[in-house]
Amino acid sequence: MQRALTLGEPAGIGPDLALALSNELDGVTLIGCRRTLDQRAQALGLARFDGPMIDIPCPENVRPGQLNPANAAAIIAMLKRAADGAMAGEFAAVVTAPVQKSVLCDAGFAFTGHTEFFQAHAGSERVVMLLVADKLRVALQTTHLPLRAVPDAISRAGVLSTLEVLNAGLKSRFRLDAPHILVLGLNPHAGESGHLGHEEAHEIAPAIADAVRLGISCAGPLPADTAFTPRHLAGAHAVLAMYHDQGLPVLKYAGFGRAVNVTLGLPYLRTSVDHGTALDLSGRGLADPGSLRAALELARTLA
Repeated sequence: MQRALTLGEPAGIGPDLALALSNELDGVTLIGCRRTLDQRAQALGLARFDGPMIDIPCPENVRPGQLNPANAAAIIAMLKRAADGAMAGEFAAVVTAPVQKSVLCDAGFAFTGHTEFFQAHAGSERVVMLLVADKLRVALQTTHLPLRAVPDAISRAGVLSTLEVLNAGLKSRFRLDAPHILVLGLNPHAGESGHLGHEEAHEIAPAIADAVRLGISCAGPLPADTAFTPRHLAGAHAVLAMYHDQGLPVLKYAGFGRAVNVTLGLPYLRTSVDHGTALDLSGRGLADPGSLRAALELARTLA
């Protein structure tokens, strides 16, 4: 069965990356604007992609590096086509090149990210963003929130739900019989026994206890500044961070260019790159396809 690859923001590096990997796309159907892809191939001096492709035309001509809200509807249609195909069993997995959230919001779409879009489209109650770099796996309790909104989004029920989805995903997608999860605290020193915050004692620790009673192997809350040391990571299969920039800087330092974003909790498999649209590199032949290659390979392996 085919994997779907959405080309992302047409003015970004998504088309460049797909063209750079064109000889490695056996079993992959591209979804995006055919005209844009052909123009980008010509600009980069590369051969026209001749594999399977579902054309979602952009209403206006695309210039590399120049965002255009007039093309936003085509981007949303591209994502919806991929999701519809995966839900119908047409695709074994969806792999996504990066989109530019700002241009979609400027066009009037309530869009906070790929993850949230696919969750709403599928009607999934809870999804979890999991970043994978080699053996390091970092999941996020909250994703695209302003930092001042994070504490209010941390709840006992929410953390427990994330641990349930993460545990199930590690078993079903990564084929781990008994995964062990490390859970980070929210505050410095995991709250320092309540002197630096109460979220650990009131929300996170009770959620961990609930999860253990359900048979989920997990430990914490651990201070984020020491949890990623070899001593703590030994025997752990994933780390649950409380917010985006608590966990992802460590993972991207460890594996930038080969890290993969996996969405757990959807009725289908979805992977993505670990970087943005890189508008300044678009159309210049300078984009590194390493993360997209890893996302495609992980989708093939997990599917």
